[in-house]
Order: sequence, then structure tokens, then C-alpha cells
Amino acid sequence: MSAMGLHSKNVRLLSLGRNALLAGSNGGQRSGSGPRGRSLTSPPLSSSSPARALSSLSATRRGLPKPKMSENGVVPRAKVLTIDTMNPTVKNVEYAVRGPIVARAVELEKELSEGMKKPFAEVIKANIGDAHAMGQQPITFFRQVLALCSYPELLNDSTFPEDAKSRARRILQSCGGNSMGSYSASQGIDSVRQDVARYIERRDGGVPCDPDDIYLTTGASDGIMTMLKLLVCGEGVTRTGVMISIPQYPLYSAALAELGAVQINYYLNEEKCWSLDISELQRALDEARHHCNPRALCIINPGNPTGQVQSRECIEDVIRFAAKEGLFLMADEVYQDNVYADGCQFHSFKKVLFEMGPEYSDTVELASFHSTSKCYMGECGFRGGYMEIINMDDEVKAQLTKLVSVRLCPPVPGQALMDLVVNPPQPGEPSYDNFIKERTATLSALAEKAKLTEQILNTVHGISCNPVQGAMYSFPRIIIPEKAVKEATDKGQQPDMFYCMKMLEETGICLVPGSGFGQKDGTYHFRMTILPPRDKLQILLNKVKEFHQKFTKHYS
Repeated sequence: MSAMGLHSKNVRLLSLGRNALLAGSNGGQRSGSGPRGRSLTSPPLSSSSPARALSSLSATRRGLPKPKMSENGVVPRAKVLTIDTMNPTVKNVEYAVRGPIVARAVELEKELSEGMKKPFAEVIKANIGDAHAMGQQPITFFRQVLALCSYPELLNDSTFPEDAKSRARRILQSCGGNSMGSYSASQGIDSVRQDVARYIERRDGGVPCDPDDIYLTTGASDGIMTMLKLLVCGEGVTRTGVMISIPQYPLYSAALAELGAVQINYYLNEEKCWSLDISELQRALDEARHHCNPRALCIINPGNPTGQVQSRECIEDVIRFAAKEGLFLMADEVYQDNVYADGCQFHSFKKVLFEMGPEYSDTVELASFHSTSKCYMGECGFRGGYMEIINMDDEVKAQLTKLVSVRLCPPVPGQALMDLVVNPPQPGEPSYDNFIKERTATLSALAEKAKLTEQILNTVHGISCNPVQGAMYSFPRIIIPEKAVKEATDKGQQPDMFYCMKMLEETGICLVPGSGFGQKDGTYHFRMTILPPRDKLQILLNKVKEFHQKFTKHYS
């Protein structure tokens, strides 16, 4: 053999030896391996065995995929958290209000800003109840007090009214170090909870409210999620079931999916202005008891996405039903100031419960929720809210307090804003007249836009819209031609998702398909807010009208 051939052979032998050594040292890191990489269940390999010889070869020479190397030549460690190893319940969570339609709307906004030509000049997002993003102006008094609390040196500024300064001083005195930058008690600032309790007593005609039953929250959503965490337990047929309305606000379906609870659907009656029928509650409950343990009933009043306002008689029926069937009541009342239709009035579940007498007020367990994000305030970004608990077991209440303490406290600016909502300027104070003027103007404008939305949509053949009695949305029913249904199905899309995506691409209007909220099989809807300014809302509604007519003609 030539010197060159001998040298090449020696290099190959050294390479094989190094690979064998590396294989032995790396094998010891593998799960289920013994010292130096030997399997705990396999006999040691002799140095002359075919398996030993094969193991000494590189992955490439054995026909296996070559491990990907990083820039420094090190094989990267496999990821601990992958789509296959993550919490499986999270993968079941869906939230239509910020789903694929909205993602595409954001892309279109970016494309417009980069100069790309579209059939529209702007994207109009009517998908979410974000009042200030839609142009609603904040209440002056609220922002004045929050400014004073954030920068106390402004308390020396003579341009701020004295009632705003006195509110700010009271809030700051309740904060550690007289600063909103400090933590509060986990349940919330004591003085704010006291003001919330007084507000509830005024609202409910003197029904007593204990500040110790008030928990300040990071928006109403936080309180709802916390209560569901307390309620969910069991496995299989004993797993907690929670009754939610269909159509529903996707927070509920998303929360139940995340917690692994059983969603029990009860359907609102579209033909009767999205009313709630006790017979439908009974049907849903009876069917659910075959496969889960129904423990809670959720009511949204005024409704989202449907905009209905429950009558007092309906609320009484719901309370009797909950008492008879042993259900925990959860009353989502964040739109309690948003009532527009003649003959409609907001009735709190707590007030009705106590006026029904001790048979119910002493026994029915209730959690009710309110927020700074809706009504005339629309202060979504501050994430302020509260929940009140009624007839909760003392030991469970202690667990609730423990649970909220894990998150330290709700945002203190949100707590301060909640205090202003429940303790606004009073008659005779400097800010009162302007506060009432702004509040009235905001609610009046919403009432006008609710009526306008109903009127225009009902002029369109193939669209029917119930009266928007309250809240901030309409949920009209749309007829989608069979040809469009087939095309959507072929693409693996829900027909109303297909419809809404087409509308977005052609008009720039961002709506949410009804399938994201739930609906009866064979029916299609979309949800849109009534929040844009009147002139922009008029344009939006006319574009919806034109699109629906064009869409129907194309697919007929």
C-alpha cells in the first residue's frame, strides 16, 4: 500500500474511533439509558458485534437525517415546549373577536400605508367594542382626576377644578406612599370597594351591599375567569358544566375550553328579539346531565352580541330556575348603562333577587360583574372592573381571596377609574354640569346609532336585524346563497367567515362572523359594533348594503 493510501486509511480509522467515542459519551444523556449510553434493558455490545460497528458510524453514513448544526457547530437541544407537548386545552381556545378576520384587517392597513392600491381608502374596524378606538371621547372629569393621580404636582395647577382635586387626594391617600405606583390590597383599595358598595346600594334602591363582598378586578373578564376557576372540577361525567347563551361572547367559550370544562349551550330566541325561554334552559340542562355535572348558569344582560335587554319577569324566572336546579348564577352586567329601546330598563340580578324575598335572597349564589370598559365610559385600556359575590360559602370565599392574592392586585389606575365611575361629580360640584352633558351626549349618540343600524340593515333584501335594545352591537341574520355556501365549504371555511372575509377584502370593513359567537345550524350572522361616529357608521352600513347585494347577485 502506498504511503498516501496508508495515511487515508489511518485518518478513516481515527474518524471512526472518534465517532464511536462521541456516540458513547452522548448516549449517556438519553432518557432511559445506563452508563455510557447502554440501554438499561439491552445486553452490552461486544467490540466486534455488527451493532457496535454500526453505532460507530456517523448518522449520515447510517442513512439517518443529519442533525442540524448551529453556527458554532453545536447540535441545538430539542425544545421542551412544542405544539405536541404544550397544554392541550389551550389549543382548543378560540376568540373570534380577535381572530383571522382581524389579523387580515391589520395586514390590509399595513398594505395601504405602504401605498398598495385597494378598492377602499381605509379599513373600518367594527369588530370589537373598543369605544375610544372608534372615536368616542373620554369623560373630561375622569381623565382630569387620573392625570392628577398620575402626576400629583398638578394638584397645584389652578386650571383643575376643586372636585377633581379632592377626588385625586382621596384616592392617593388610599395608596401606599400616596402613589398609584404602589401595590394595593389584593381585593382592591378599601375606599374604592366602599364606594362601589354605596353605588350598588343606590342603584338597587337601598338593597344592602357589604364592601367585603366586592372584589376589584382587571376588567370584568378577569372576574369571570376567576369565578369559573373556582367552579370547575371533576372528571368525565362529573366534570363541571357551565350553561352559556348562544349566541355568546367568546370569552365564555374560550375560558371553558382553557379550563377543560363542559360548555352547555342554550339558545336565545331570535324570532322573539333574542329573548330567553326557560323551557330552552330546561332542555339544555336535562340533556347536559347525561354527560356532565351542570353547576353554573351565565347570563349577559344587556346582551352581547345580540343587544337584547332582559325583562324583570325573565330575570325572576331565571332566578327561580337556578334555585330549583341548584345552579350558581353569573350575571355579566357590563352594559348596564347602555339601554336604548323604549320600554326597556336595566334590572340588576341582585336587586331582583333580594326583592323576591329570603327564599331566594338567602340561598341563591350569585356573582355579578361590571367594568369601566363599556357604558358611556368606554375606558377599555385601563382594565378596571369589579365583581360582587352573594351567598358564597365562607370557606370558598377564603379560597377566592387567596386566588386573587396570587396576582397581587388589579391595576391601580383601573381601580381609581372604577372609583370615579361609581362616585362621579355630584349636583353642586364644579364638574357636575359638564359631566352630565358629556355622559348624556355619549349615550344619546349610541341610542341614535342603534336605531340607524337597525333601520338601514332592514332595508337590505337578505338581511334582517332585530332592534338593538342595548349594549353596543347588532347581530343581523344574513342569507348566504347555496353557491357561496358550497364554495366556502370546499375551502374549509364557515360560510359566514367566507362572507365576512370577502367583505373585508372588497370594502375594508372588518366584521366578525356569527359562527365565532355560536348560532343555530343553518343560520348565518355577523356582529358589528355601533360605535363608529355617525357619519362613518352611515358609510359603513351603506357599504354593507352594497356588498351584500353584489355578493348575493354574484352567487345566485
